[in-house]
Amino acid sequence: MRRNYRISDLKDYINWVYFFHAWSLPQQSEEGQRLYDEAQRMLQRLQPYLKVKTVVEILPAWSEGDDIVVQPMRPCECGQSHPNGEPIHLPMLRQQVPNNDGICLCLSDYIRPHAATRQDQIGVFATSTSIDVGKTFPDDNYNQMLLQTLADRLAEAGAERLHEEVRKTIWGYAPNEQLTIAELHQEKFQGIRPAVGYPCLPDISINFILDKLIGFKSIGVTLTSSAMMQPHASVSGLMFSLPQARYFSVGKIDSDQLADYAQRRHMTLDEINKYIQCC
Repeated sequence: MRRNYRISDLKDYINWVYFFHAWSLPQQSEEGQRLYDEAQRMLQRLQPYLKVKTVVEILPAWSEGDDIVVQPMRPCECGQSHPNGEPIHLPMLRQQVPNNDGICLCLSDYIRPHAATRQDQIGVFATSTSIDVGKTFPDDNYNQMLLQTLADRLAEAGAERLHEEVRKTIWGYAPNEQLTIAELHQEKFQGIRPAVGYPCLPDISINFILDKLIGFKSIGVTLTSSAMMQPHASVSGLMFSLPQARYFSVGKIDSDQLADYAQRRHMTLDEINKYIQCC
C-alpha cells in the first residue's frame, strides 16, 4: 500500500528538535530563529513539487527463536491477499546484558510464535523524499545542507504520518487513538516503529530483506551495495503493535552472538561486520 504526501500534509509532523540537532544550533537562539525562518521559506517554495512517497505492508508473521518470519502476500481481484512465495526470515539481535528488568530483549519477543493460538502481524515500511539535493543547489553548499536536513525531516515526518494511519485505519489496532503532535513525537502511541539502523535494529543489511518484502523501487528508492538507501532522505523499518513493545539498545555484541547471527543471515563474519552499526 502506497501513500504520497505533500509538504502541507506533513508540516505539522516535522520534529524540529532533530533539525536543529543536525545544525548543532540551539532552537531558542537568534541564529536558530533565523535558520527556522529560512527553512519555512524553503518549505513554501518546495510545496508545489516535493512529495514524500511511502509504502507499507501489514504481513503475517511469527517468531522462531530470535528470528521473525514474515509471509509475503499478494492481493487478488477478490480483495483478499494470498501467500506469495516462501516465508522470509528476518534474523534479529538480542541484548547480551540484561536491562533494568533483568531481561535481554530482542525484537522477535514482540511477535507471537508460530504455535500461538492467534496469528500475529508485522508492518514493513519505507518512506522517501522525491528530490535530488545535489541537482537542486549544485553550487550552493548552504542551501544544499538546508534542503538535505529538511528532506531528512520530511522523510521522518512521512513515517510518523504513515504510522498514525497504520494504527488508526490501515492495520487499525488503535482506531480510537487521539494524540497531539507533541504526544506523537513523545511516542505515546501503542507499539513501536524501529527504523533500520536504530540501536534495536542495528544491521543495515536488513534493508535487502525489507526490499524483497515491499519493493522499495515502488517509491523510487534503490539500495547501494552497502545497503544504504538512495535518495539519502529515506527511512525504512518495522512496525510492531504489541502494547508492551518498547525501544531498546542491543548494545555490545559478543563473538558468539555475532557468529550465530552471521550464520542466520547466511553471511561470513567479515561480511556482517560491514553492516552492523553498533559493534
